[in-house]
Amino acid sequence: MMRRYSLLLLAGLGGCAVGPDYRAASPAALQVPGAFKSSTALPTSGPTATPVAPVDLARWWTGFGDPVMTSLIERSLAQNLDIDAAGARLRQARASIRVARADQLPTGSLSGSIGRSIGNQGRSVVDPTTGTQLSTGGDTTVYRAGFDAAYEVDLFGGIRRSVEAARADYGSSLADLQSAQQTVASEVGLNYITARLAQNRLRIARNNLASQDETVQIVGWRVQAGLVSSLDLEQARQLRAQTAATIPTLENNYANAVNRIAVLLGTAPGSVDAEIAPDRVIPLAPAATDIPAAVIARRPDVAAAERSLAAETARIGVQEAELYPALRLTGSFAGSSTTLNDLVSGAIGNVLASVSAPIFQGGRIRAAIEGQRASTDAALANYRQVVLTALEDVENALTALTTSERREREIVVAEEASRNAVIYARSQYRAGLIDFQTLLDSERSLLSSQDSRATARGDRATATVQLYKALGGGWQSAPLPATATRTGPSPVFDAVTRP
Repeated sequence: MMRRYSLLLLAGLGGCAVGPDYRAASPAALQVPGAFKSSTALPTSGPTATPVAPVDLARWWTGFGDPVMTSLIERSLAQNLDIDAAGARLRQARASIRVARADQLPTGSLSGSIGRSIGNQGRSVVDPTTGTQLSTGGDTTVYRAGFDAAYEVDLFGGIRRSVEAARADYGSSLADLQSAQQTVASEVGLNYITARLAQNRLRIARNNLASQDETVQIVGWRVQAGLVSSLDLEQARQLRAQTAATIPTLENNYANAVNRIAVLLGTAPGSVDAEIAPDRVIPLAPAATDIPAAVIARRPDVAAAERSLAAETARIGVQEAELYPALRLTGSFAGSSTTLNDLVSGAIGNVLASVSAPIFQGGRIRAAIEGQRASTDAALANYRQVVLTALEDVENALTALTTSERREREIVVAEEASRNAVIYARSQYRAGLIDFQTLLDSERSLLSSQDSRATARGDRATATVQLYKALGGGWQSAPLPATATRTGPSPVFDAVTRP
């Protein structure tokens, strides 16, 4: 009867786990509102309004309708080296789960040896472990074998909490991989827009430079004819030189963006130059209005912070389990004989159950528990901060999208007026009705308006990409990197380590 009660007690203890049980915080506790305050500010009508349409956040880049952009982003998700590194860390976290789960299982080991005694005439051979006489003398071969096993009963759930923490760490590593995929997709998109913006601004600058070359030529003729002073010519040359000076900077911006895209694709700079070189307009994509704020839960950084909090919470139980007794079961089975047939029959086994409990640790265990609780509090604060930062990112992206659309709408009007003004100014200057300074001012205004319009379109496209990233899109359809599932070193590793 006592034995039955003991077994029931052990079974009951084996089902409990000390430490707090983790529960995810509610949106209200994290101060997540029902909707973003800036989502209703997006225009729904007009020439630059954002259409209300369902957006595939998993592959948001397809909404831009640019096949080059789509190809570059999807290739980067398959080839980027940061994603490969995150995949390897995910595999490492998966292995850590197996390591933690192994502590829940018994351990065993085998041992064996063969010894030969030569010239033992008149002396007997005795097994030192059992005292058994193995031989009465002469040349003797002795076979020895043993088996040891041990099992620690997880009475208070310390091992189970370790497994729980390892699983939460795996979830955090998975979210880190998704965050890397999301970041790479958005970085390729942003650099692609930067490259197209530089192309557009270069086209505008070069077109204006050609027009200003014509103006310099016309003014030169008028100076030779004595119709105007050399001051007009020098002013025309000054404007032409200022326009020409912007071209190297724009070329540098373009080269930097294209080189960055190549590296994000896991290739050397120059590998995508020919693909991006053909001039294209800056692509635009729709962005949905009235976005629920709860959508930030899909963001990988939010998921990673939440899983890290779960892992730290589980580790409190790991530390608290150190306060309680530990039950360890061990067994051994060993034998020795001069023949293999008698090795097992002559073996001796024993089983031992031991209980150990901390008596005096100088406060080490409780200090470790308090330290882990502090680490959990830090993880909670970080989780709440990540959520608030995610809300901030979305609000800022929505505001940037709204303001860029409003700005573009006004610049369209300004650019049209500047173009008309230049036409009138050139005609009147040729007729001698206005001075040259008025013509210069008109050309400067046109160049500024055209450049501002291209920049506003680029800002609008950039804000759209940033909004998609802030909403947590871009990783859902990304392929799992080979480093996350590979067994053994990669072929590249073999290549670089081969002597």
